Amino acid sequence: MFFNSMFYDDTKAKVLRNMYPVGTKIKLIYMDDIQAPPVGTCGTVIGVDDLGNILVEWENGSSLSLLPDKDKFQVISKPNL
Repeated sequence: MFFNSMFYDDTKAKVLRNMYPVGTKIKLIYMDDIQAPPVGTCGTVIGVDDLGNILVEWENGSSLSLLPDKDKFQVISKPNL
C-alpha cells in the first residue's frame, strides 16, 4: 500500500508513541469536534496509530482519538515502564 507522506509519517508516530506510551493518563482541554468529550474529561492512552493520532479510552466511554497538532490536552501521569 502506498502512503502519501502528507498523511503518513512514521517518524512522527514513533515520537508520539514514546511521548504518550500506552497507559498515559490525560485530561482534555480542547477538542474541535461535535462529538468531543466534555472539557476536563480524563482518559487513558491505548496507542498511537500510524497517522499520529493518539488513541484514547475516555472516562465517559468515548473512544474519539486526539489529533496532537489540533487538540489540547494535559498529561496527568505516565506509566512506570
